[in-house]
Amino acid sequence: MPQILIIDDDPTIRMTLQRFLKSQGYDVVIAKDGEEGLIKARELNPSLIICDWMMPILDGLEVCRQIKSSVELSHIYLILLTARDQEGDLVRGLEMGADDFLSKPPRINELRARVRAGLRLYQATEEIQRQKRLIEQELSQASQYVRSLLPAPIEGSISIQSSFLPSTQLGGDSFDYFWLDKNHLALYLLDVSGHGVGSALLSVSVLNLMRTRSLRRSRTSQDTTNFYSPSEVLQDLNNTFQMSVHNEMYFTIWYGVYDKQERKLIYASGGHPPAVLISNQEIPKIKLLKTAGLPIGMMPDINYQEQVCEIDTSSRLYLFSDGVYEIPQEDDSIWGFNALIDTFIRTPSDRSSRIDHILACVKEAAHNRPFEDDLSLLEVEFHI
Repeated sequence: MPQILIIDDDPTIRMTLQRFLKSQGYDVVIAKDGEEGLIKARELNPSLIICDWMMPILDGLEVCRQIKSSVELSHIYLILLTARDQEGDLVRGLEMGADDFLSKPPRINELRARVRAGLRLYQATEEIQRQKRLIEQELSQASQYVRSLLPAPIEGSISIQSSFLPSTQLGGDSFDYFWLDKNHLALYLLDVSGHGVGSALLSVSVLNLMRTRSLRRSRTSQDTTNFYSPSEVLQDLNNTFQMSVHNEMYFTIWYGVYDKQERKLIYASGGHPPAVLISNQEIPKIKLLKTAGLPIGMMPDINYQEQVCEIDTSSRLYLFSDGVYEIPQEDDSIWGFNALIDTFIRTPSDRSSRIDHILACVKEAAHNRPFEDDLSLLEVEFHI
């Protein structure tokens, strides 16, 4: 049964409204002034409030303002009861958040119609909010599923730490690393265009295909991809995930293979931000690792380039999605790529706290607001 709160300092009006609305089957609660009305609104969270405009101490406009500025109460449908009918007065009421007006004293037929209309809108709003909560719950579950698929940190002659922070909308970031044999480590990070479940599903599809090594040279070929060759991996991904057959979604990727014996890293990228290689901790040397190439899926039959880089002792490699540095600032600028590199350089010497330090800097740059895009970050440290 819908509950209606009546706030009015006139006992006659309160009694008249209460009797009529109870006769219509509503649960009716009354308050004799604005202060008591706010207390009961917070306590009961009614479906609809009928509030007198002119009251001592706390008038109807202030009650309306406080109700509509409260996250817990703003959904309540609020009707201002007033003898005012000037356009300026009505505008003030609307600006304070009033949903409707009733002339005072109210006409019974008009009261009945406006209450019914208000409750219909309230119920529609409640249903929308319920659906929104369900969607948010499903997005949260999807985010947890994506997180569960990501690899655990590894230690040894090569150590890898990672972080994945999904945005409020759920995006398409994912990453992985795995040994091809005892000497060759493959690693990659990808970022699907757009947001939502569709982007996440495409990201997971790529991850599963890569993890099971079931990527093939083409849709009709039985030859599997050579995962030691970054250019071939990107070419075969591009052949497999053309955006024309994947809801117009594409993705960027950086893929590399590290040869532990030769201390060489061979890599290729498709539209992805450069990986950042930092060597020599005393006077850091920065190298950006990137090759030319369109994002995966944009055009068919693309040949991707690959390059080779020697890895010095005690070097660090960072892979990341653009959500790590494309952070809007209050002056409409972007925090930026250079600021991120500076953060990499100034990380603590203690490896266990480096990722946390970088994330703290990124969150500070975002002023601790929710991220608009997924944030993925890998740190690969080469110890020998």
